[in-house]
Amino acid sequence: MDGTSNFGGAADAPFYLAQGDECDIFAAAHENGLPVLLKGPTGCGKTRFVAHMAERLGRKLYTVACHDDLAAADLIGRYLLKGGETVWVDGPLTRAVREGAICYLDEVVEARKDVTVVLHPLTDDRRILPIDRTGEELAAAPGFMLVASYNPGYQNILKTLKPSTRQRFIAVEFDFPAPDLEVRIVAEESGLAAERCKSLVRLANKLRALKGQDLEEGVSTRLVVYAATLIAQGMGVERSVRAAMIEPLSDDEDVKRGLLDLVTAVFG
Repeated sequence: MDGTSNFGGAADAPFYLAQGDECDIFAAAHENGLPVLLKGPTGCGKTRFVAHMAERLGRKLYTVACHDDLAAADLIGRYLLKGGETVWVDGPLTRAVREGAICYLDEVVEARKDVTVVLHPLTDDRRILPIDRTGEELAAAPGFMLVASYNPGYQNILKTLKPSTRQRFIAVEFDFPAPDLEVRIVAEESGLAAERCKSLVRLANKLRALKGQDLEEGVSTRLVVYAATLIAQGMGVERSVRAAMIEPLSDDEDVKRGLLDLVTAVFG
């Protein structure tokens, strides 16, 4: 599938340029009530893809950016004091289950371990969410979908998904777009002419080749768009690239000098 017009749905869905059949897989998973796991590097388009598909499918989207302190209660809900009364307030996962919405857990491995335990009953044929604090056992409303993402290339032994959790999802692997697609994406998102975006994409791929050597992570498509946006607004190429594609990658002065040599090689 190429482009955004080949998949039916809302015309105002966030821009997303498909790289393969990921839209079809997601739509089929939604239709059949299957949870989906998106795997891929930071900034390759996973979050944009979910937003695009939620709009296309006409489903409300609850997005949770997972972090070290995220606990199950943050997803399910808790009792809070309101106007002198103690009332139950649903968390984003519970609201999605009740409403038949999509709940997207971004970088799920960053959350505390009790989070994945909560997800298990929603990722098999039960499709239920037990709420111990209220005694409820919520059956997922039609249209509910659980989506999670993580970056397999940026983990340590303490932050991985257990095989027993991974095997509860169908999985779609993402990577940075092929250069011709990435040029189209950057041009569309930034307003910079496609011809001028080609050099930025070429530089991005050279920087990505350094991952695991001088860099922990390769430059994301998001950062390439940022650089192109600055250039489109009239900022000089070198300054734009340094601000958007070099400084975010490293604090090491020697590493940055080496990266700037690549910039000179590409644009010089």
